[in-house]
Amino acid sequence: MYIFNSPQGKKIMKKYNIDSFSFDDINKGKIILVDKPINWTSFDVVKYIRKSLQLKFKNKKIKVGHAGTLDPLATGLLIICIGKQTKNISEYQDLAKTYTGKFKLGETTLSYDAETDVIEKFKYEHITISDLKKLANEFIGNSMQKPPIYSAIKKDGKRLYYYARENKEIEIDDREIHIYDFEILDFNSPYVEFKIKCSKGTYIRTVANDFGKRLNSGSYLYELRRTKIGRFSVLNAIDIK
Repeated sequence: MYIFNSPQGKKIMKKYNIDSFSFDDINKGKIILVDKPINWTSFDVVKYIRKSLQLKFKNKKIKVGHAGTLDPLATGLLIICIGKQTKNISEYQDLAKTYTGKFKLGETTLSYDAETDVIEKFKYEHITISDLKKLANEFIGNSMQKPPIYSAIKKDGKRLYYYARENKEIEIDDREIHIYDFEILDFNSPYVEFKIKCSKGTYIRTVANDFGKRLNSGSYLYELRRTKIGRFSVLNAIDIK
């Protein structure tokens, strides 16, 4: 069952007035805010919406894209661009992003999140919430960040995760990022709840890994949810499950 035949689909049609749209209206450009479910890729959402629109409009060709990837284990806001709005994807991608989530202290993984197994364990009992808040403030501002090897960034024409799966070592270039705000919301050891507002291209998984290193421990990204992209909020997004 695709979106517009489902209960959630009726909510989408009502919210965005899609039932009244013609094929020409869709092609002129629309955006849909989607709350991505866990274990879906961002492209899964794109395919789901494209297929739903094609069924509604009798398999006509419709351009659909998203403005910023979320990892499969992450949830939250995706901006889905339809028709001529796909030309504005780069503008939406350039907007600041806000995330909430959890780090898990005392352990590291190759992917810097829960997608891969724990590879190393560290002591973390010495860490206090004061330590966490002080360190979080040190992350605010411009910095150079090394993306995780488990990522879709290309190196020599090949995505980094292919090198990771082949156990090949490769030099990964640092990229400049900006963290506007970094709050520690709660600490229930070993779990650290946080909120981060950051620039395009910031990997929260890398923030988690670097955070653990600077605590003389380890850390990986345990949960992640994107709540805002610029002025767009997940509170106004549709759950497509």
